[in-house]
Amino acid sequence: MSNRKKVVVIPGDDAAPEAVYPTVDLLRSLELDIDFEFPPSGGSAEETHGTGFPDETRAAIDAADATLYGAGSTSSAEIVRYLRWGKGTYANVRPARWVPGCKSPLAHPEKVDLIILRENLEDLALGIGGDLEELFSLGLASKRAGRSLQQIAQEFGGGKYALKVITEGGAERIVRYAFELARERRAAGKRGKVTCGTKHNLIPEPDGLFRDVSARVAEEYPDIEYENWLIDDFARRLIVEPEEMDVVVLPSLYGDIFSDAAGGLIGGLGLCPSGCYGDDYAYFEPIHGTAPDIAGQNIINPTATIRTAGMMLRHLGYANTADRLEAAIDAVYAVEDRLTPDQGGSATTTEFCNAVGDHLA
Repeated sequence: MSNRKKVVVIPGDDAAPEAVYPTVDLLRSLELDIDFEFPPSGGSAEETHGTGFPDETRAAIDAADATLYGAGSTSSAEIVRYLRWGKGTYANVRPARWVPGCKSPLAHPEKVDLIILRENLEDLALGIGGDLEELFSLGLASKRAGRSLQQIAQEFGGGKYALKVITEGGAERIVRYAFELARERRAAGKRGKVTCGTKHNLIPEPDGLFRDVSARVAEEYPDIEYENWLIDDFARRLIVEPEEMDVVVLPSLYGDIFSDAAGGLIGGLGLCPSGCYGDDYAYFEPIHGTAPDIAGQNIINPTATIRTAGMMLRHLGYANTADRLEAAIDAVYAVEDRLTPDQGGSATTTEFCNAVGDHLA
């Protein structure tokens, strides 16, 4: 039986493919037992297949050991929905680690090395919402405002709503993932600490549940430090004392927002990788968007994509190779060898990838 792995690659849209293709070339140069498949997707698939997510692409994802995804726009939305809810990838792991050479806005970013763990499937990410009129029959009222929802809508001319949904089971599995991840990091010589952020004083039902589940699970891990902060206080602490953070577990919306903030601390979203893990599948996608403003210029920073690919290699059982790849990226920044414009250099995306290849031990 062959031990070869299969990876589906979805290059994405706008500038994203300009980072994905040279990253895959870099991975191929490592001569691993991995086959890369590029099924039709996105805008080009809409032209040839009438949909951005053809059946053959779904079948390829199902048959693959993992998916490497660039960054997508509307044409790739169905693929992302399938990779998340179709594959149950509930744990979105978003590391933010500063290394010398990265253009952080902080005077002393040396100790910034944290992970934002975003719950990937619940909260406002579910996308349940509509017109306020849909809720009138429920007789909902605000004790704070002292008026019914219908009265509020009539006074201000209607409106929209969105449901913030957090389940006990969904909260427990992401929190438990956080504590297991903190144990792994502690064994590797890192802090080994879990920080939870919620707005339980203003939103006591869903956020209070997330906080309560976190505190309960924390009791099962007495070897791991645990703390909970109101999310606004957490925002302050992330800025003034990021070195105190290790593994941060957050509901989906907060996780999305504050992983971008953490990226800003270390030098920008072009540096930030991401992996989305479920019980039976994982896909890997940098946290930045498609960067349409620089599409076609070959200057998008591929660091996030290469580090994302490194997370994928670790998931596939190539931990040593992932370490080599991380070390090569760190070396490129340490000597400022062929950095892209967002990091103060003048190199192209391709040239940066070549520099990483040159530094591979």
